[in-house]
Amino acid sequence: MSQSRATETAMSVTRRRVLKGAGGLVAAALPASAAARGDEQSDSKTTAGAVETRSTADVTGRLARYMVAARDRDLPAPIVRDGKNRILDTIGAMISGAVLPPGVMATRYVRAQGGTAEASVLTTDIRTTAVNAALANGMFAHADETDDFEPVTKAHPGSAVVPAALAMAEREGRSGTELIRAVVLGYDLCCRFLMTLGPDHVRATHRSAEGTSATFGAVGAAASLARLDEKGMRFALSYAAQQVSGLWSWTRDEDHVEKAFDFAGMGARNGVTAATMVQAGFTGVSDVLDGEHNMILALSREGKPEEMVARLGSRFYVTETAIKLFSVGYPIQAPLDALLALRRQHGLRPDNVTRIVVRLPEDGARIVDNSAMPDVNCQHLMAVALIDGTVSFEMSHSRERMADPAVQAVRARVQLVADKSLMDPAAPRSGRVEVTMSDGRTVTHFTRHAPGTMENPIEAARLNEKAGDLIAPVLGMRQAEAVIDRVNALESVSDVRELVALLVRRA
Repeated sequence: MSQSRATETAMSVTRRRVLKGAGGLVAAALPASAAARGDEQSDSKTTAGAVETRSTADVTGRLARYMVAARDRDLPAPIVRDGKNRILDTIGAMISGAVLPPGVMATRYVRAQGGTAEASVLTTDIRTTAVNAALANGMFAHADETDDFEPVTKAHPGSAVVPAALAMAEREGRSGTELIRAVVLGYDLCCRFLMTLGPDHVRATHRSAEGTSATFGAVGAAASLARLDEKGMRFALSYAAQQVSGLWSWTRDEDHVEKAFDFAGMGARNGVTAATMVQAGFTGVSDVLDGEHNMILALSREGKPEEMVARLGSRFYVTETAIKLFSVGYPIQAPLDALLALRRQHGLRPDNVTRIVVRLPEDGARIVDNSAMPDVNCQHLMAVALIDGTVSFEMSHSRERMADPAVQAVRARVQLVADKSLMDPAAPRSGRVEVTMSDGRTVTHFTRHAPGTMENPIEAARLNEKAGDLIAPVLGMRQAEAVIDRVNALESVSDVRELVALLVRRA
């Protein structure tokens, strides 16, 4: 067989294999020439004793084509609903976070930057560049522990994706439907990026899953709203890849200020920066996920490139994140639910409880063990829950309450155990609580999935109530109700600026 004939045959086999495996919209978006290009770039080599394998499937191109197609593709009704729910939940986090210390600092910083009036900083009269607005609103969204969380990857998609999407949608005058589709896409990129690198591997190498994934989520949303073509999407992914960062050192932040930047503000800013630079004509690298020296090789020894496009268009991560019932660190959601269930069932009070043992999965326990931040301190929050019968937004942030002798006395009875037996991939953030009462009885409750998870969802009315509780103290109840109504009917909004007008402080 001639060399040209052999090459043609190999290329044909590669095309059939890729098209068969891609499925749905991804398959439809993949030209044969792209598959051949990916095959031509494939190789495997050994470096310093490790096998380095480059992708054979043009992952960058397949993802870029999906991103282009997704912005005009109708989503199933349940996905639209879940997208709106995450947008509303994150708006609640942004509005309430604007008045917390990280939000106040972000507002002061961005006000001093000035900039072209493209997008709004929520709750304020500031209009600045979309990049600056995304930074500030992102820090609002994770100014505390109100935002959503994906239990398997440990990503916090909403706090970076929604601020980036809002800034770009306002800048470009996009519709509510376009905003929903962009947010859904952002969630997909955020979580798939960690699945590609390996979420456990990321943390095992001293990096923050939350910070590492935020930029990719934000660029997915921002690039969609910028309406970039395939080449532009490829370049935007490369500009995002160059900005990816996130160290697990955030656990030593005592004030939740750098954490707000690390988890959300940084990624939202990066994603909007990447999209707007490409929109302005910046060119770049077209194969950052699968070419030589690609991002996956650089960031993971356990990379799985196909995870970046696996089941795109059929599996939507926006349905899989957990909406928090309490504004506290996610590892504490399940044990709070367990303790409050026991309190209701057995009439638990500080004067009839002698000991509380909280068992959490080992990785989560390390994060919330006597943290300096009240909303990430398991022992403190369990004490507050026993005393108050709930954990309010105000009490979860109160440093004065941490110094209250009555709370400290109960906190001294709380023991946190990092339990390896609870390291279950199917229930990665469970919690078991054992309470010893003064009459000698021991009562136990195990919460496998906290309220708000995919397995234990909260009702729409409860989400609306949460959003109202977060927004009303800042913008007033009438404005809060208008925001909730507008987001719940977001498909009917022709210009997202109509929604943004409800999210800023009125004169």
